[in-house]
Amino acid sequence: MINFLPSFVLMLISTTLVVINIICSLTLITLTGLIKLVLPFTPVQQATRKSADMLLHMWADINSWMIKLINKVEWDVEIQGELSKDNWYLLIANHHSWADIVILFTVFANKISLPKFFVKQAILFVPFVGSACWALDMPFMKRYSKQTLAKKPHLKGKDLQSARQACAKAKLSPTTIVNFAEGTRFTPDKQQQTNSPYRYLLPPKSGGIALALASMGNTFEQILNVTIIYPDNLNSPFKDLLQGKLKRIVIRVETITITPDLQGDYENDATFKHNFQQWVTILWQRKEQLIATYYQQK
Repeated sequence: MINFLPSFVLMLISTTLVVINIICSLTLITLTGLIKLVLPFTPVQQATRKSADMLLHMWADINSWMIKLINKVEWDVEIQGELSKDNWYLLIANHHSWADIVILFTVFANKISLPKFFVKQAILFVPFVGSACWALDMPFMKRYSKQTLAKKPHLKGKDLQSARQACAKAKLSPTTIVNFAEGTRFTPDKQQQTNSPYRYLLPPKSGGIALALASMGNTFEQILNVTIIYPDNLNSPFKDLLQGKLKRIVIRVETITITPDLQGDYENDATFKHNFQQWVTILWQRKEQLIATYYQQK
């Protein structure tokens, strides 16, 4: 551990490690995707998929090592129930920081199947990251505004098509589908823009969760409702992580049984959509109360 060094030195070291890891690991992952695209044969598809997953594990392991090298972190993790790498899971989490992704990989390493994230379509254009997400068959979500759908009704449902295809591919081997239900990272500005009723969360979007359950509900073992809290680093967890200032990470994992009432036609069944949104809202209200207990102690 080199946490004793000045923060600006730690920032330089950690940023360099992060950039090198992204360039090397994600470039190799992209190459597996290109091979899979050029050689669409089942044995090649299987081999490249396994190779991409191994490289993603390597990327996550290097990031976890970097956290331990740069920071002296107190981990406070509570997981309800028994988990297995051989099962499929739907993981729902709040999204506060870029650090969340690395934290989830670290917490669940060797506990659950490889996480695959719901990502916004715009991520495709982020160098290295977008092409790697494509190669890993991560579900992409391209959302259209109500105004756009009014002008072009034929686009209705198109925003979920690629995500549905990715969910189908996820059935090929044990996978954990991760959905940051807020759709973006929490910031005070976004909180105001969305008129969020929560102090520490943005309003959740239910469509992606419902799609995953409709596509793979019988495949998933459970829903993992994950709450990520940075009690001492509320304002800038990722920057603090890079500077060696990340102090404590609290993770609470609730396991939820998938019941028949959680599976239905979210796009066309208004009653199911309303009930499902209410279910997600209750989850978020409980999540807000849990997070508040930690920040009110400050």
